[in-house]
Amino acid sequence: MKSSFFDIIQSETPVLVDFYATWCGPCKTLEPILEQVKDELGDQVKIVKIDVDKNQPLAAQYNVRGVPTMILYKAGKQVWRQSGVLEKSAIVEVVKTA
Repeated sequence: MKSSFFDIIQSETPVLVDFYATWCGPCKTLEPILEQVKDELGDQVKIVKIDVDKNQPLAAQYNVRGVPTMILYKAGKQVWRQSGVLEKSAIVEVVKTA
């Protein structure tokens, strides 16, 4: 059974949602950075990728106007949001302080 987006973001573990598009250059740049974040933080974070073209209603619901947009949730609450590409260290810092 597939978990709903709402259920996923209720987690006590911070959930970093990457709203992206397959045609987006900066999104491709961000992909390996997020893999490095996951490698460094392991179970301290869940990373969920949402293709805005395949999930337009969800992207609209969360006011995603540009890609990539990262939103960090903790226990269902948005605790951070950023559009564009960030360095691994900046993303790690945000997750650790969430």
